[in-house]
Amino acid sequence: MTRYQKRISGPLLDRMDLFVEVPPVEYDKLVDETPAESSAAVRSRVERTREIQARRFGNSGPLCNSKMGPAEVWKACPLGVSARSLLQAATQQLNLSARAFHRILKVSRTIADLDGAAEIGIGHLAEALQYRSRHSLA
Repeated sequence: MTRYQKRISGPLLDRMDLFVEVPPVEYDKLVDETPAESSAAVRSRVERTREIQARRFGNSGPLCNSKMGPAEVWKACPLGVSARSLLQAATQQLNLSARAFHRILKVSRTIADLDGAAEIGIGHLAEALQYRSRHSLA
């Protein structure tokens, strides 16, 4: 897998919003009979989040957070003081491109929307940073 990932160019990786590594599932979790969250519950949460985004942008704006341009990002992505500090540190330490910077804010906004938060908190931003490719951060 690593060999394959190294063949993908940095600029192409920079255009992808989310990277999630899925580790093997432990035996105990495979045989656990506790019901998982239902698809209907997940769908409801996603629909609620899409409604939040539709209200935010109205008829004249983008359909969802991922379609925001840089100007819309600044309007729709207010950051708390701690989140702003984390973003500044991440930008400097990880050498984030402008594209990566804006994508992290868009993903953070979506995570905050899923959480029902008006402002992007440090937890929302930290989660979005975790979804960046390890290769594009190096």
